[in-house]
Amino acid sequence: QVQLVESGGGLVQRGGSLRLSCAASGRIFSISTMGWYRQGPGKQRELVATITRGGNINYADSVKGRFAVSRDNAWGTVYLQMNSLKAEDTAVYYCNAVVITLSSYWGQGTQVTVSS
Repeated sequence: QVQLVESGGGLVQRGGSLRLSCAASGRIFSISTMGWYRQGPGKQRELVATITRGGNINYADSVKGRFAVSRDNAWGTVYLQMNSLKAEDTAVYYCNAVVITLSSYWGQGTQVTVSS
């Protein structure tokens, strides 16, 4: 079992920055891929960025060049640095972890609101 807790969300003006953190606990040694997803108002949950244990990164086209994902394998922590935020980035951001058995775990989500 893996538990995930996000932090760092909040209200920010357009063009501003926020940094999200996600701390894993439990069987962190079994985590292969960690990442971030988001769900905006009236929208389906979508991928933002993922990072494997080996450091391979994947970004959604909509955030390339603005967001940066990183992780600390030793502590089971993943971060999302969000710059040049836009109104359309407003969403609940969820941390995700996939373990070696391919089970997937989710955090409770953290709200990010970008005011225009």
